[in-house]
Amino acid sequence: MTTTKRSPLQAIGYGAGAGVIASLAMAMYAMIAAWEKGTGFFTPLYHIASLWAPGDAMMASMQEAMSGSDFHFVFGTAILGAMIHMMTGAMYGAVFGLIVSRLNLKLAVLVGVGLVYGAIVFAMSSFIGLPLAAAVFDSGDPIKSMAEMAGWGTFIIEHLIFGLTLGLLLGVARARVGAVADTAVHAH
Repeated sequence: MTTTKRSPLQAIGYGAGAGVIASLAMAMYAMIAAWEKGTGFFTPLYHIASLWAPGDAMMASMQEAMSGSDFHFVFGTAILGAMIHMMTGAMYGAVFGLIVSRLNLKLAVLVGVGLVYGAIVFAMSSFIGLPLAAAVFDSGDPIKSMAEMAGWGTFIIEHLIFGLTLGLLLGVARARVGAVADTAVHAH
């Protein structure tokens, strides 16, 4: 297979797109985990939205879950949480895309590197990013203590899912671009 190098802008674009999709896989796990724990299916979205929005939807979701209603839904707050989460995923994905664009890694290795990257993103988010965001946006404990509130085990698994999905998506994209390049070379 021919190795095709992407420009830095292409690598950032592919990485950002993969990061958005990986953030959705991560969010789905977080929402299922919250539902399973009895804290409310949509609570993770409201938790993320509390960066800019009042924590009312998050608290109402958790309270309703305790009384047996796991699906408290507030459209605007859910959309805000999803947008913040996808933009964060795009940012981390863009960085990963740029880093791995210059490495000639096979799919399995790229997935493994993505898993390690997910662990790094977990550590950076938990100990630097979220406390910094809480301070900058004056959003307090819900953001600063997100890993603890979600549960440390759940939070790391979420990030490992993000990294694994990111590595897989970029690896598959790389293989498809290589296959297209091979086809173009053999057609001439």
